[in-house]
Amino acid sequence: MTIRIKRVYEPASKSDGFRILVDRLWPRGIKKENAGVDIWIKEAGPSTELRKWFNHDPEKWKQFSQKYRAELKSSAAFKELSGEIRKHKTVTLLFAAKDEEHNNAVILQQLLA
Repeated sequence: MTIRIKRVYEPASKSDGFRILVDRLWPRGIKKENAGVDIWIKEAGPSTELRKWFNHDPEKWKQFSQKYRAELKSSAAFKELSGEIRKHKTVTLLFAAKDEEHNNAVILQQLLA
């Protein structure tokens, strides 16, 4: 099984396999019919409070990672995500953040690998 991450704004490709959007909010400027998203598991994204607190600040990355992992421990959406991933040979977790190193998809990829 291969789990990749990719910005949802990048063009879809066959090598992406099954594409799962893992952000709580739908990405700006993308129509659902053009996104190439197979499934959207929005509850797998960080809570609104955590997302706003983090505000994509790399200085808060370590704390964000710890808090987000704690949220995921009791998350039904994380269990749903794990189940979906097991059904496919290749999965790409899609995210909208500009920072490709400091976003929730990076953490999800680590936990699911």
